[in-house]
Amino acid sequence: MAYNILNSDNITSYLLSLTTIASFFKDDQLHIEEIGDGNLNFVFLVSSSKNPQKKLIVKQAVPYLRCAGESYPLSKERMTYEIRSLQYFSNITPFVPKIYFSDEQMSVIIMEYLDGYIIMRKGMIEGTYYPNFAEHISSFLATTLFKTSSLYLSSKQKRELTAMFIGNTELCKLTEDFVFTAPFMQHQTNAQLPELADIAQKISEDETLKVEILKLKYKFMNQSDALLHGDLHTGSIMINKEKTCVIDSEFAFVGPFGFDLGALIANLVMSWISHSIQDDSETYSQWVLQTTIKVYKLFEEKFLALWDESSKSALFEDQFATQKMKKAYQKECMLSILQDTIGFAGCKIMRRQLGIAGVEDIRGIKDAALREKANRLALHIGEKFIKNHTNITQIEDILELLKA
Repeated sequence: MAYNILNSDNITSYLLSLTTIASFFKDDQLHIEEIGDGNLNFVFLVSSSKNPQKKLIVKQAVPYLRCAGESYPLSKERMTYEIRSLQYFSNITPFVPKIYFSDEQMSVIIMEYLDGYIIMRKGMIEGTYYPNFAEHISSFLATTLFKTSSLYLSSKQKRELTAMFIGNTELCKLTEDFVFTAPFMQHQTNAQLPELADIAQKISEDETLKVEILKLKYKFMNQSDALLHGDLHTGSIMINKEKTCVIDSEFAFVGPFGFDLGALIANLVMSWISHSIQDDSETYSQWVLQTTIKVYKLFEEKFLALWDESSKSALFEDQFATQKMKKAYQKECMLSILQDTIGFAGCKIMRRQLGIAGVEDIRGIKDAALREKANRLALHIGEKFIKNHTNITQIEDILELLKA
């Protein structure tokens, strides 16, 4: 089908022309609601007029950046990579939504409606505890990162996987620009925050900081470890107290192990900052901090367990290495992943304060003085993470940076 943008006038006829979707709704009248509040795409909630419990999510990419409008063109083919990544992830992990239909030409994906879930960022702003989150997200990260890497796949499988995502150049360029570049210089896309002008100027002149950012940016651009979600933060996780589901993987590409981990750690740290600044009680902020450490420690345990179960891959042939040699290599590899994670986390934290897309945890603070205090604390922590990431030897080391 030729591409056209879905709207309230044409979406019903489009959906009912799809055999799978018409069967799901049994040709009922459909109720359509546009619910997207993200930066990139349009999202529709579709429900049956006869049975309101029957619901699906329809997501379509349009040929521009939604948060910037039609004046900022962006290829709609980005949806191709969300479709491919969700299909790939669904074969190896339960922590993604069920896909009912996808159409790369229309840049459309139709998924299950996650009834009873909330966007994790919103839940955390409200101070909701999620007892299963660390267990679930660490499993998602360990499985997706290990099973899409050369530590598990054959050489042929890994190269074929890489080829599937090599074309996601525009969204990778967005990350290069908005995570590693624009926030650290004078740039028209940066947030207009006069109260941070002094610290923004200082950051733009800090050559030591910017050299470390360049090293991390180079890894992002050139290191092809595993298939990444590409934008894994608390706004791309749907959750309740029992279940966790990862969504919005249009930034998917084959990149460095530590990038998804760093993005998630960054967003948990920003939640910790927000609650530390605003809450009279430290109970919730301490839970966030403990969860941050637990997520990484569980990821590391599960990743190594998967590695120990695997005897042959593109990297390791049978009989190539002794157990002692493999353990030594594992130790070196895991240290590298940890250090990259903290470096990438620092970049993500800093860019969310100064760049085009902030996080509601901090930008949503109503008290201007407290908001500025949170911004400045986040920038300080992000800088510490970036400048000290190669000195980190265990995830608990970030506690010392946070205390400092």
